[in-house]
Amino acid sequence: MDELELLKKHWQSDAVEEKQLSSQDLYPMLWKKSSSIVKTLFYISIAELIFWIAITFLPKLSDSYRAKVENTQIDETLLTGLTVLSFAVIILFIYLLYKAYKNISVTDNAKKLMESIIGTRKVIQYYVGFNLIMAFLSMMLGSYYATQTDPKFGELMTKLDTGGKIGVAVAIIVLTVIFVGIIWLFYKLLYGILMKRLNRNYNELKKMEV
Repeated sequence: MDELELLKKHWQSDAVEEKQLSSQDLYPMLWKKSSSIVKTLFYISIAELIFWIAITFLPKLSDSYRAKVENTQIDETLLTGLTVLSFAVIILFIYLLYKAYKNISVTDNAKKLMESIIGTRKVIQYYVGFNLIMAFLSMMLGSYYATQTDPKFGELMTKLDTGGKIGVAVAIIVLTVIFVGIIWLFYKLLYGILMKRLNRNYNELKKMEV
């Protein structure tokens, strides 16, 4: 074997060794960062639960709020059902994040860590998607009850011609889109930054697996 072939083999062995060393050094850092990110997501989800509890139940302590709800003749069974469903999903979300954090905490290799990150990402995506759908349905139901049961709104609608009614419908749709967009931005800010960091960790782990 000539000197050139020996030199090539030496370079290749050094490259493999360097990759192994860098992977061994990099994995604990990525594992620690990922664990910390999911733990933070878990704490944020608990804070979000407290926030929604306050938003949902504090206004009900007001007599004026209760009177307003009674005047709109909202179906209490439907409203209670949607509220219970929403909080059940939040609690399930918190549990799944806690489970993801525990899984990452005991993960001992890059492949399992990547699977945990993917699972966490899916949980966040499904949760945000559910809340956007609920925001849309809430606006639609609120608009429906306003048009059907609010005397002042009903009186206004009787005075409008076809063009005016179409304008009201368009305005309701625009407001609904804006409301859903605000909810989307809320979750983008709440979870988006941490999810980007988690995705970066996943991409680094993927490079290590190549």
